[in-house]
Amino acid sequence: MLSVRPKVAELAFHVFSRSLHPELYALHQRRRVERTDYEVQVDITNCGHVVTWRGAGMTICEVATSAQQPLPKRRCLLSRPLKGSRTERAECRGGVQYKTHFQLEPVSPDMFWMVQQQLGTGQTEGLLHRFDASGRMALGALSYVNVETRRKSVLIQAIHTFPDDYAIVKVESLFSIGDNAK
Repeated sequence: MLSVRPKVAELAFHVFSRSLHPELYALHQRRRVERTDYEVQVDITNCGHVVTWRGAGMTICEVATSAQQPLPKRRCLLSRPLKGSRTERAECRGGVQYKTHFQLEPVSPDMFWMVQQQLGTGQTEGLLHRFDASGRMALGALSYVNVETRRKSVLIQAIHTFPDDYAIVKVESLFSIGDNAK
């Protein structure tokens, strides 16, 4: 299956209070982590990522994808174009807190290739997927997602590169339970 990126102008960021059916996106990498108080599943998809967090009787699903991707409307907490820089948060029942900061950063070609090389050649503990080249550029895009777990929280850091546009998407999200989540 060909796995190239959409254009950065077509990107969107969504948060749901429900999980998404896996047939809605093309999966390239998956990691699942279970802790005593929560579980999290991280998927690298054809357009970005899907993070599904479950704990304290809540489900929160974060999706970075194409704006053209058909997604449900029901139980959508947040829907924004993935442009510029933005910080969002949600307080949910059961003491569940969700915080995210996402940004689309256009960079110079030199900076782009430096980031691309560092992500693609470094030893990583997170998930890494190399996409096929689009034809315009010799190298394909990369997606990297790092997962840091604590007893009551998980920090997700995602980086997605877009070679055709010399752009990098960065997302940092924190899912936590209780006021003193550590």
